[in-house]
Amino acid sequence: MPDHVWLLSLKNVDDDARAVKLGEIALLELGDGQRKFVGEPLRMMLVALEEESRYPFAVDTNGAAVGVLTLQSGAATLAGWPDDDSVWLLRGFLIDRRQQGKGLGTLAADAAVREAAKLTADLGGGQAGVVLSVNELSPGALAAYRKARFEDRGRYEGGDAGPQRIMYRAF
Repeated sequence: MPDHVWLLSLKNVDDDARAVKLGEIALLELGDGQRKFVGEPLRMMLVALEEESRYPFAVDTNGAAVGVLTLQSGAATLAGWPDDDSVWLLRGFLIDRRQQGKGLGTLAADAAVREAAKLTADLGGGQAGVVLSVNELSPGALAAYRKARFEDRGRYEGGDAGPQRIMYRAF
């Protein structure tokens, strides 16, 4: 198992580097049944690049994208959190199906918390942590978040694909 992943901010690279990463992201594959829990990776990154409140990242290891995730400010209620501004929302998080089971999801979730803390310091937003919602029928994702020290904060019934667990981790 790799001992590190890199989160490459797609907003903070030049156009050529972004095009290369987006090409890699277009080749990511979803696992069986994963599509109902997450969106199409390339589309999610392109949408995130257009919104000021979203910060899209390629999850890289060994110099290649193995996943994606987005940190979003002002949107935590989408995951069942009581307010929008006290935490970052981690959304659109996935690891390529061919790379799953190697611990990369745990490493990337942990790295996302560190990136959110940096964004808070840089932007002065005042957030205290990261929240996400994960489908109860996704045991691998739940396990990865728990290993990354996210705490279960209860059930959220608002997900499109059924009941979700609200997971939170402070900086």
